[in-house]
Amino acid sequence: MNGSEPRRADAPAVRTVLGDISPADLGVCDAHDHLFLRSPQLPGQELDSPSAAAAELAAFREAGGRSVIQWTPHGMGRRAGLLPELSKTTGVRVVAATGLHQAVHYSAESLEQLRAYGLAALFVRELTAGIGESGVRAGLIKVAGGFHGLDAHARWTMTAAAEAHHATGAPITVHLELGTGALDVLDLLCGECGVPPHRVVLGHLNRSPDLTAHLRAAESGAYVALDGPSRAHHATDWRMPDAVRALADAGFGDRLLLGGDTTTAGARSVHGGPGMPHLLRRVRPRLVTDVGEELVEQILTVNPGQAFGVRWT
Repeated sequence: MNGSEPRRADAPAVRTVLGDISPADLGVCDAHDHLFLRSPQLPGQELDSPSAAAAELAAFREAGGRSVIQWTPHGMGRRAGLLPELSKTTGVRVVAATGLHQAVHYSAESLEQLRAYGLAALFVRELTAGIGESGVRAGLIKVAGGFHGLDAHARWTMTAAAEAHHATGAPITVHLELGTGALDVLDLLCGECGVPPHRVVLGHLNRSPDLTAHLRAAESGAYVALDGPSRAHHATDWRMPDAVRALADAGFGDRLLLGGDTTTAGARSVHGGPGMPHLLRRVRPRLVTDVGEELVEQILTVNPGQAFGVRWT
């Protein structure tokens, strides 16, 4: 992970758990995944094993992967203090997240504590000083919408994310529930809150087969993350190539990102599931057949650096 060109202090940088790097140094990137994750919505399927996380990163690197953007936000078992050593030992660059998911993933008490502390202040602290006592700085803010709309919790978290973006320059990634609500999210973040669209990454958009919505989201200037392959209930393996082709044909190949979004222990490759390597072992060659190697390499290497590389303030 050494040997990179020196980076100017004012140049865009991706904030990894081992420090800021040039966007060009990300290499082949899984732009949306999870090493650690815990939620009452996924009982018994927690991603909480350091050894399994290390094995999964090693398998991803063996498949050709060089970096992973972890979208696990505050209060969902990030285990930030373990991430630098995992990155060092596996040779995979890791980006951590601050932010907040939907309200169902938290207790009422914890949400009240966050309201008292100030959500934007928490995000800024985790982006600039570090997550908890770990000293590990987050490199993005992850928030979430609802199914075809934004409830009060989503508006609260997104408004705080916008405030933290304006204070730091951090990119904002968005969980779209079943791929819906992208235009409502953009209206709030970019319209009302003034976040530049190219600093927003819309996740799961491919889970809703609405090509018009895909095109309008990309037209805004936001990045579109097509993620979660191998999930039968989202039909993403066969739907994803069509979405990539349609967006590329419309001139938005530079807006596309790909991610695995592994959210349960059983889905890890080291436990017999597809896991992180599936993105490179099976999804990449399928996409190469459909849209060509040049575009796929751009999506996996160039676009993530542009999406997550920012001028930090």
